Amino acid sequence: MNFINRKWLGITGGLLMLPIVACAPETAQTPQDTVSPPSPGLNESPAATAPTTGDRTIADLAASDNSLSTFNTVLDAAGMTETLRGQGPYTVFAPSNEAFAEIPEATREQLLRPENREKLRQVLSYHVVDRNLPANQLQSGDVNTIAGQSLNVQVNQGTQQVNVNGASVTQPNLVASNGVVHVVDQVILPPNFSL
Repeated sequence: MNFINRKWLGITGGLLMLPIVACAPETAQTPQDTVSPPSPGLNESPAATAPTTGDRTIADLAASDNSLSTFNTVLDAAGMTETLRGQGPYTVFAPSNEAFAEIPEATREQLLRPENREKLRQVLSYHVVDRNLPANQLQSGDVNTIAGQSLNVQVNQGTQQVNVNGASVTQPNLVASNGVVHVVDQVILPPNFSL
């Protein structure tokens, strides 16, 4: 038998063993072992659905979450990191990196200029509510922000989807020691905002 035939025999023999291995039971499992946990919903407690954050504040959480790295950078630029390290409690509707990427680059650059720091603070403050509102406590209606203007929250009880001024909450209930973060898919601009 030549080398190629032996190699082919080894490959096909190994492939024939795959169905046998795939069908072999690994361990005895009860039906409960194979059921996936339910996805987090509005009516569940945030502690049951949120990642453990220990003693991290909202600012610390933003600094450690890769999906919020742009939000973290903008918080620093606006001088709001210390605010979100404060006692709180706060609810933050934090735009994801993708949400910030939707803003035209020229507008982002303009907002990050030192002379526009107050405007940047105005935009970020419009994402912060000065009370703790985990997803199961959000209700349709207006909530006041620390910017002094209100956000409109819409909760669809059927789908458990939350929208804030048209932005969708994509990841609710990131619990911090001083409040909660709900990640949104848009940067929410205050009414009549202009650069």
